[in-house]
Amino acid sequence: MSWPGMRTQPCAHGLDKIIAERSQIMISLVAGARPNFMKIAPLVRALQELGVRPRLVHTGQHYDERMSRTFFRELQIPEPDVNLEVGSGTDVWQISEIMRRLALEFTENRPRAVLVVGDVNSTLAAALTTSKLGIPLGHVEAGLRSYDRTMPEEINRIVTDSISDWLFTSEASAERNLRREGVPPERIHPVGNVMIDTLLSHLDRAKALRFCEKLGLTAGQYAVLTLHRPSNVDSREQLESIMRAVHGVSEQMPVVFPMHPRTAARMQEFGLLRRDGLNGFTPIEPQGYLAMLSLMEASRLVMTDSGGIQEETTALRVPCLTLRANTERPVTIDVGSNQLVGWRTEDILAGVQRVFDGPRRIGQLPDNWDGRSAERIAQIMQMTRADYRGSS
Repeated sequence: MSWPGMRTQPCAHGLDKIIAERSQIMISLVAGARPNFMKIAPLVRALQELGVRPRLVHTGQHYDERMSRTFFRELQIPEPDVNLEVGSGTDVWQISEIMRRLALEFTENRPRAVLVVGDVNSTLAAALTTSKLGIPLGHVEAGLRSYDRTMPEEINRIVTDSISDWLFTSEASAERNLRREGVPPERIHPVGNVMIDTLLSHLDRAKALRFCEKLGLTAGQYAVLTLHRPSNVDSREQLESIMRAVHGVSEQMPVVFPMHPRTAARMQEFGLLRRDGLNGFTPIEPQGYLAMLSLMEASRLVMTDSGGIQEETTALRVPCLTLRANTERPVTIDVGSNQLVGWRTEDILAGVQRVFDGPRRIGQLPDNWDGRSAERIAQIMQMTRADYRGSS
């Protein structure tokens, strides 16, 4: 099996090694975009510690090779066993191409089970492929719902959950959602948040970077902004409204803005990079995991439309303003670290004022966000291995 540009690790040599590898349970872990990498890292380690052999499949959905290498190095993830190198394209093309290449991969290297994480196109493509090939599927971060079907991720989550054999949930609302949708209780496993496993294991290294000081910022005296969702950045009205609020914040403290390429393109297209009343932020390049974690941990507040950052700020107990009308992670609001403020200038600034009126650290850790979520998942997968439909 091959296609132009495909990279695989060298085959193992030696009869003893082949026999040893075949004696292990092989689980394929599929990742394809930056948010996946933080969730995959602790799963690889946890499975290996239990003697379960993971095969890491990188779909190449996220095609910035430099940033991919940075995340793999910082998170100490082994090189993928195979990189499908799918690259960019429309959602339909990308999902279908990932499915085509995964079908070849799973046919030649048939796993006993597949684990997918999150809600990106690679997640959905892998779920559909395993369903067609009769391979058991586990979904990490199952059951999250925004109840906004205009979000592509919402459809990915719903479909993946509907065909998964193991549904690993990160918060109580996810379990309630799945039960409401008729998922049998025995398939639902409340294990906690694997992304927080990664955060807790790397937090000391991130703090030691003191990344804010390299930008000339003082800990606790600046804000961080991230924007990437099409609903915010592809709408001139919404993007202008958000940037007016950012300008208002910048009159009280510096705002550092790691700018997503999509957002930078829209800012340029709409002429928002040099407009009085809309600027005041400090743009920087997208950062690796440790630098971004360091930047958020030392900030006074974070403004974002990212689901993952809502969780990370909750674990850091840093105030977060979510620039959306809904969230699939309601526990971040329940524990008091996150506010839904939408995209209108006045609503964002009102949320900022509430943050300034309160303490620097807020909220608390949700249940099972203790750094052991991947360990729980690995134990469940190991204990139920006799039930794998794909066993041979």
